[in-house]
Amino acid sequence: MSDPTDATPGAGMPPGAGMPGMPHMSMEVHEGPALELAEGEVMTPELVIKALRPIQDPEIHLSLVDLGLIYGVDVTEDGKKVTVRMTLTGPGCPVGPQLLAAVHSTVGKQPGVEVPDVQLVWDPPWNPVVHASEDAKDALGIW
Repeated sequence: MSDPTDATPGAGMPPGAGMPGMPHMSMEVHEGPALELAEGEVMTPELVIKALRPIQDPEIHLSLVDLGLIYGVDVTEDGKKVTVRMTLTGPGCPVGPQLLAAVHSTVGKQPGVEVPDVQLVWDPPWNPVVHASEDAKDALGIW
């Protein structure tokens, strides 16, 4: 067990933190914004996607939407219930719970939404060649 008072450089820090050429990478997941709707406007799947777009996978640094991790969005006619079907890059994704929580919280704070429902699905398995946007594929080096 390491001693937190150890004066060794980097002791108690995440791997790579403070080492030249290996900056500390935050694993923090940020929520998307609450959108403003015009009077009488109700939530739509397109608006939900807009709200989710800022949420990034902290390991890949790309939007969940652009990575193709959002498989579908259903919104009831009155806009009160929003169901998001999503997946993760893999079953062992270390930030999976944080990503699910960020999606749930983002959907839940949208105007008129009373029931946010986030469903984790594994079928079909995520494949960036198939699911990622062209911009995300470019960023990932997939041609």
